[in-house]
Amino acid sequence: MKFDLTAEVREKAGKGAARQLRRSGKVPAVLYGEGECLLLTVDPTAVIKVLRGHAGSTALINLSLTGAASKPSRTALLREYQVDPVSGELLHVDLFEISMTKPIRVKVPVSVVGGMPAGVKEGGVLHHNLRELHIECLPAALPDAIEVDASNLAIGQGIHVKELTAVAGIKILDEAEQMVVSVAAPISEAKLEALLTSGAGAEEGKEPEVIGKGKEEGAEGAEKAAAPGGEAKAGEKGEKKEAAAGAKAGEKKEGGKEEKKK
Repeated sequence: MKFDLTAEVREKAGKGAARQLRRSGKVPAVLYGEGECLLLTVDPTAVIKVLRGHAGSTALINLSLTGAASKPSRTALLREYQVDPVSGELLHVDLFEISMTKPIRVKVPVSVVGGMPAGVKEGGVLHHNLRELHIECLPAALPDAIEVDASNLAIGQGIHVKELTAVAGIKILDEAEQMVVSVAAPISEAKLEALLTSGAGAEEGKEPEVIGKGKEEGAEGAEKAAAPGGEAKAGEKGEKKEAAAGAKAGEKKEGGKEEKKK
């Protein structure tokens, strides 16, 4: 799908210039091309129209540039955009110039078609394993989405990249064994509750870890306590040392008093 977008070439850059543009109802943009980078000003309403009406990255934009020194008409892709997280207003746009004669690599969304899969009707759960596919093609062959028919999938079945229907002019770059869409068996409430409770019980039932060094110290203490006379001998040695030190201190004091009397 193609969209028309008009942009003006600007010279001023920086946060201050960007704020002034937003106050005037415009949005700063950048066009990245072969060997050049143009600063642009765009209308946010036109860009939002592209985003709402298409996937964005796969929308071909016919860009009309006002004030460009050369090539006033170009073809581009909308690569990135920034939105204010609070107000939701568009803040910045990045465009990438392309050539209609050179292949490009982009990501396109996966669209599941064919109605409700057989396995889902039996109670299974549909899983979108890949929401996007990385493809290579000429801009003219760029699809809006890659369709995947999952209507015949039973529980436990899926579709891999290598099983997708080939589209002329499009090469899928994702790994062949990657699962695109699948139908899984449902988990009963009883089984889910059992898994949750067993996990919580295992965490609660864990014994506190004891540091190895602490175990060794405890064992040594137990051996000393068990050894006959072990603690008593240590105590006796300490008491003898204290008594000897006290006696020496007393002798020194008495000797000093006698010298004073003389």
